[in-house]
Amino acid sequence: MKKLINASQLMKSYKTRCVVDHIDVDINEGEIVALVGTNGAGKTTTIGMLLGIIPQDSGTIKYWTSDYKKEIGTQLQTTPFFEGYSVEDNLKLFAAFYGVSLTKMLIDEKLAAFDLLQVKKMPAIKLSLGQQKRLAIIVTTLHNPKLVILDEPSAGLDPRGQREIQQIIKRLKDSGVAVLFSSHDMLEVMNVADRVLMMHHGKIIANGSPDSLMEHYQTQNLEELFFELTM
Repeated sequence: MKKLINASQLMKSYKTRCVVDHIDVDINEGEIVALVGTNGAGKTTTIGMLLGIIPQDSGTIKYWTSDYKKEIGTQLQTTPFFEGYSVEDNLKLFAAFYGVSLTKMLIDEKLAAFDLLQVKKMPAIKLSLGQQKRLAIIVTTLHNPKLVILDEPSAGLDPRGQREIQQIIKRLKDSGVAVLFSSHDMLEVMNVADRVLMMHHGKIIANGSPDSLMEHYQTQNLEELFFELTM
């Protein structure tokens, strides 16, 4: 399996506090990886370093291509849609930033695939949270990235909205896209992830498939495992 990212011994400190403590992170082609941990565990900082947004203090990150920033799609916890512009116009603007040509037919196809065609003329900032999350993923994938990184993509959504995001993540994998996502929802992780990276106090404390981790630690579910390892 081809490695898209191979990060070794990443470390990041802010003043005297070590936020990410010499961790190793691999992301392979065609897999869904969940990054989970308590608040303040270092998940967002880790994502920032993998994206090249936050410089690591030490450690190395190797990418599958020298032009990796053009091959990664990113959805952070909030996407700044352009105020006063419709859903359709927001897509056109983001496409222009990516250098992607979008025909009216292609826009409609993308919106229909994410159940947003009926709101394409509505101001993007007026959408419901679930609709905004789905639109953000469309924006994230406009340039057909090889890897998509999502920071808590279903946070704040009701169960139906969470399920919709989970189905979208699975569809991305089916289309050949690798996904790294952070989450606090262990049921979501169990439903979606091929592999789990569990962080606590800046360290990776578990790495493996949900089933293999539960078997190794002899727990009934991921939530029980999470509580056991982060006590």
